[in-house]
Amino acid sequence: MSVPAGGSTPADNPVPVRTAEWPTSATSTPDAVPVLSRAAHDRGHLARALADPAQGRPVRVLTVDDQRSVPVHEGTDGPELVYDERPAMPTGAIYLGEAEGVHYAAVRGQRALTVSGRPVDHWAGLRELGADLGDLDAGLLAQAVGIVEWHERNRFSPVSGAATTIERAGWVQRDPETGTEVFPRTDPAVIMLVHDGGDRCVLGRQAVWPAGRFSILAGFVEPGESAEGAVAREVAEEVGIAVTDVRYVTSQPWPFPQSLMLGYVARALDEELRIDHDEIEEARWFSRDELRSGAGPQALPPGVSIARHIIDRWVTGEFS
Repeated sequence: MSVPAGGSTPADNPVPVRTAEWPTSATSTPDAVPVLSRAAHDRGHLARALADPAQGRPVRVLTVDDQRSVPVHEGTDGPELVYDERPAMPTGAIYLGEAEGVHYAAVRGQRALTVSGRPVDHWAGLRELGADLGDLDAGLLAQAVGIVEWHERNRFSPVSGAATTIERAGWVQRDPETGTEVFPRTDPAVIMLVHDGGDRCVLGRQAVWPAGRFSILAGFVEPGESAEGAVAREVAEEVGIAVTDVRYVTSQPWPFPQSLMLGYVARALDEELRIDHDEIEEARWFSRDELRSGAGPQALPPGVSIARHIIDRWVTGEFS
């Protein structure tokens, strides 16, 4: 697989990402977990089985448009999602859970200038917003985008081909002919920083990325393969080196459309890079000092991504 755009491959981005949509901030990620791994709500999995998961109480509904953007208000402390305040769970909404007694849901819809009488400053997506949202909004947005993507891509049963019916507050699709239940899927992918055991790491880039942007290597886990095995295979395929000391770091959901990025570090057994140009355009060794000082790539992955999180932790000397 190709080096991910912060953790995804071209297949994960059916709508091409324009250069203008890439965050250009140099914000680092000093927190203990990647940005999109944050959550401050209970997903309420038991409530999904109820006819009304909100049990008659008001619901804050997040509208997700066809570009996976949502309404945003620029508050004094940063961006905030703008929710549609509804007296009850709307028909067709997907239940997201609750936080501090407040229920949340998501719907697919169109952009508007106001939501529930509140002005919308702009519409934006996870790439632009994720690093700046609070824990509650970040967790709800990642969940909403992921589940909406699943619905958009899985409208028919994989068993019979029949159009599915939606059950359990949007978390199950049922085949009406066979009765088979279809659940949301998550595709495991590995994303890994390869280092030399000293002060250098390998970064690569795709030709479709903005000029000068480099990231760590990544790819999908194949059937019958462990995550650690995928790390070794992908590194060998993309840059032609063998690795050892493969160590898990952390994970992050990347709902473009349905990946779970499993983050690793690994030590290279040799230094000569033999690049597969069908996979990536360029790969190079960079030193900690180059990355720390800004003398390396023109741009690193945005702060919203697990790629940036792992790079920042390596630069501090956490991994060796």
